[in-house]
Amino acid sequence: MKLQGMFALAATPFDHTGAIYRTKVQHNFTKWRRTSLAGFIIGSPAGEGPLLEAGEKVELVKIAAASGAETVATLIADVSHEGVYAAVRLAYAMKAAGAHAVITRAPHEYRYLPRAMELPSLYFRALADQSPLPVVIHNDPVTTEIDLDPSTLARLAQHPNIVGVLESGTPVSRIAETRALAGKEFSVLAGTEGNVWDSLRAGANGAALAFASAAPYATIAIWEAFRTREEEAGVDWQARIAHPSILVTETYGAPGLKHAMDLNGYYGGPPRLPFAPVSLDAKGEIEEAFRDLKG
Repeated sequence: MKLQGMFALAATPFDHTGAIYRTKVQHNFTKWRRTSLAGFIIGSPAGEGPLLEAGEKVELVKIAAASGAETVATLIADVSHEGVYAAVRLAYAMKAAGAHAVITRAPHEYRYLPRAMELPSLYFRALADQSPLPVVIHNDPVTTEIDLDPSTLARLAQHPNIVGVLESGTPVSRIAETRALAGKEFSVLAGTEGNVWDSLRAGANGAALAFASAAPYATIAIWEAFRTREEEAGVDWQARIAHPSILVTETYGAPGLKHAMDLNGYYGGPPRLPFAPVSLDAKGEIEEAFRDLKG
């Protein structure tokens, strides 16, 4: 499996009770799949995945697979778990639901142990041995406090069922290093909105972004500029998304992303507790930032 292009870290719609709003999930995926997004990562932290039960993640994949199924889009399901057994069981359920691949962060609850850095590699290999779907590694050191360096990723890339990595919160130089060591068949996706253009130039095969849930066309514009070698357009679009993307990721997180989605014709709705909706001042700030990113 080769991952290429722009992926959305799909937000999860909830109703006012905190239950998954199935109709709105379908609404969003139907609209997203009319764009040229390459695919979606479902159940990620940007989609409030840690607040979802395993069965809810499976249901989201089922709805996504059935929404706009006539279009081509790669569905990647987040099966992050501390243990291999649970992650493998979820991977089988995701295959039955219609996912094409799974993604997982490194287990990190036991990072205080003396040999803790050996656990992620064993986890990823064991999962890949047993998973019925290709495995993508999510290297997210800001969350896990475990950073998989390029040499470790290159060794994991030798496993026939480990097909790529999503780099979140790591420097652009990491993209080039991993690309050089892991080989061309191993997909490297950028996961930080602020350096998408530079990451593509450094060798990334694409990007997977929370921002794409609210403004997919803006992220697609960066990809198209890269694909057609239009440097000026790529730099321009990167600058346009810089401030808005920070607001809906680092500053206000999922609640801010959902408000931006509401502005752009997608359904964001309320976040799930313990998150709370953004304040009126924050809404005004987001609205101003997204004024030129409609549609």
